[in-house]
Amino acid sequence: MNWFRGSRKEPGWLAISLDENRLSYVHGRYTPAGKSTIARFGDAEFASKSNAAEKLAKDLHFERYQCTTLLRPDEYQMLLIEAPAVPPAELKSAIRWKIKDMLDYHVNDATMDVLDIPPESDLPGRSHSMYAVAARNEVIKGRVKAFEEAQIPLGVIDIPETAQRNISALHETEGRGAALLYFNQEFGLLTITCRTELYLSRRIDIGLAQILGAGPEAREQLFGRVVLELQRSFDHFERQFRHVPIAKLLLGPEPEDTGLYAHLKGSMDIAVERVDLLERLGFNGQGSPEPALQWQLFHLIGASLRHEAKAL
Repeated sequence: MNWFRGSRKEPGWLAISLDENRLSYVHGRYTPAGKSTIARFGDAEFASKSNAAEKLAKDLHFERYQCTTLLRPDEYQMLLIEAPAVPPAELKSAIRWKIKDMLDYHVNDATMDVLDIPPESDLPGRSHSMYAVAARNEVIKGRVKAFEEAQIPLGVIDIPETAQRNISALHETEGRGAALLYFNQEFGLLTITCRTELYLSRRIDIGLAQILGAGPEAREQLFGRVVLELQRSFDHFERQFRHVPIAKLLLGPEPEDTGLYAHLKGSMDIAVERVDLLERLGFNGQGSPEPALQWQLFHLIGASLRHEAKAL
């Protein structure tokens, strides 16, 4: 998202997750002409001492960086709408009118941004879709306040979908789409990108906690549901975007091998690969994170690869 901007400081972005007891961070540098790098990363758990985050941020010199953070999935809505046929200067007001009945609160209480989906053709009169992303003003104000109290200079508030897009873009085949599936504890997030643009995003109502807590037979049933949801998503995508063939399905990091990768390899009729962060990114200085930490920091890594050309 592009709701708040910071001034230029250190190259790249420092993506930060901040709550009462934990602070995680990743400093990435997106380099379109070369290999993107992760300059530093970390995860710190601290007691409930009120100034613990502030002290850690000071010790790590966060004031030197452009800082971004991610909204939690329950803090915003991502709505697919038809792009209004209005001049750019009137776009956001037109979208506010379009989404006012899709929100469970008054549209005047929403902070909103948009993410365009590239149209199949640039011919005049051809309609296309876009995503509207809306969050309650109080959510945004609360996030800004938390960073101010920790004296961390927040520049941008982003969302996991665009962070995941940044990682998917590293694995794309020229001119073809890449689907990426990542599971957090509560649900799976599927994105499809092409030429570094986000075309599709949807959630699958199966989480890692459910998969890990299932016995062998129940786990196979869950995997079958995942495959069905993927096939439905791909069929829908192919009808909407015939000009964007999907080259492969990428499975994001897992804290432990669930068996899903092998199941997808045997069930899908497109190439299935694991996301390989160690191959696609350079990790400077600290060595590379273990699989469990790659899973935990996955969207922070993606958010740290932000660049202004792809700002919402």
